Amino acid sequence: MKKFGVIFQYEIMNYIKNKSFMISTIVIAVLAAVILFLPSVFDMSGILGINKDDTDDTADNTEITDVIIICDEKDIFAGTGIVEGVLNDVKIENVSSRDALVDKIENDENVIAGFVVKNATDFEYVVNNSDMFDDMTQRFTYAMQLLSQYNYCKENNLDMAEIENAFNPVINSETTVLGKDMMSNYWYCYALIIIVFMVIILYGVMVATSVTQEKSNRTIELLVTSADTNSLFFGKVLAGTSAALLQVGIIFAVILGSYKINRDSWGGLFDNIPSDVLITFAFFGLGGLLFYVFIYGAMGALVSKTEDINKSAGSVQFVIMIVYFIGLSQLNNVDGILMKVLSFLPISSYSAMFARVALGNVSFAEIAVSFVILIVSTIAVGILGSKIYRMGTLRYGNPITLRNAFKNLKHE
Repeated sequence: MKKFGVIFQYEIMNYIKNKSFMISTIVIAVLAAVILFLPSVFDMSGILGINKDDTDDTADNTEITDVIIICDEKDIFAGTGIVEGVLNDVKIENVSSRDALVDKIENDENVIAGFVVKNATDFEYVVNNSDMFDDMTQRFTYAMQLLSQYNYCKENNLDMAEIENAFNPVINSETTVLGKDMMSNYWYCYALIIIVFMVIILYGVMVATSVTQEKSNRTIELLVTSADTNSLFFGKVLAGTSAALLQVGIIFAVILGSYKINRDSWGGLFDNIPSDVLITFAFFGLGGLLFYVFIYGAMGALVSKTEDINKSAGSVQFVIMIVYFIGLSQLNNVDGILMKVLSFLPISSYSAMFARVALGNVSFAEIAVSFVILIVSTIAVGILGSKIYRMGTLRYGNPITLRNAFKNLKHE
């Protein structure tokens, strides 16, 4: 145990004293703080979905510069004010011909599009460059529908406002969420899964490199005479995990402090993250990190040169990527069969079970069983990794395939 402590202390100090570790921690923390201060400096209410103060009359003083050109060949909208009411966020200009409309769209930078109204049911939308989220066609279609209703009421001496109120009454509603609010929980769940994924990839490779580097420069020949391989392997892996937790902890502390300072600017967006979600994220995130870091350590033990690590760990990274993309694609269906299966597999439970707790319905028994499976699997992978490391220290020189490693372990 004493030898393990010495190795652990030495390895974690190597991480902490490493310039890249310190610089990356500072850069990421500063960048996170800057992002959290942005709503206090710039108006991001539209992006964040925060309502502006009623006393803020900025919008009233903002000059509308976008222009829509209308070519109403038969003057069917004349005197109705329907187009102006529907397209109230742009300026409306009328022209007498389609050629004039096209000329303005092509030569006037303020003109964003135009409509050629052929009759009461047909129109042509003309635009230079069509945007992916362009909704002008739908809005003008609504204007045409209103015109049809307006003409019908006029021809039959009906009060359009009265009919509109009768068929489209104002409905007041109130939503009470007894379970999970997927809409509000989705984005922080998405972000936390990405964070765990990035930490596993980053520190997994670092641990694999740490395990391999002594073999690369033959220092391992001296180390194995003064410390047992279990102490070496577990010391390196747990030191790497501790360094990851330290860096992530510092960054999260900066994020939390910055958010508290700018809470009002964010509209209290992250105030309502349930405690059970945070606890699940902490336990399963740590379990998933340890599980994969032990695997990366074992992959590092199979090679003798640090430049061969990517070849050895490539299959592990491939599995992590598949799990990551499947998990994100299933966030809208966390109660489905696929997500339920993934939440019990140790390769994916660190993100799948967390997502189910945040967005779906899951019992405490399921959480407990999944966590026990993850812990047992992590211990098993750790023991297996230490054996592969022991074998690798005695047989270095050429890379060892995983298949040969398992065959050799059977004979030990």
